[in-house]
Amino acid sequence: MIIEHVHLQIKPEQSQAFEAAFKHAQEFIYPMSSLNAVQLIKNIQDEHRYILLVFWDKLEDHTEGFRKSAEYQQWKALLHPFYDPMPTVEYYQPCMLLKKKEPPQ
Repeated sequence: MIIEHVHLQIKPEQSQAFEAAFKHAQEFIYPMSSLNAVQLIKNIQDEHRYILLVFWDKLEDHTEGFRKSAEYQQWKALLHPFYDPMPTVEYYQPCMLLKKKEPPQ
């Protein structure tokens, strides 16, 4: 699994409109067969900053599959106008998951 990691800075006073557009944009990314999950995380100290995490089977599913699809063009048209500046996309691979143990009952 590969995680697409993006820091998003939204134009001032556009956060609510961005979130509404993001909900609509789901219909363009969710049909991708190699998509596992999408998570949008809002900064609690600055309402115009977000982290976007998209979980793909492999890197090419994003770079070759989604990015070269007609669906991406619709995603881009909906969401890119909100970004200032345009974000940089980074890719990560999970290497460790630590879970808190449940206390004995």
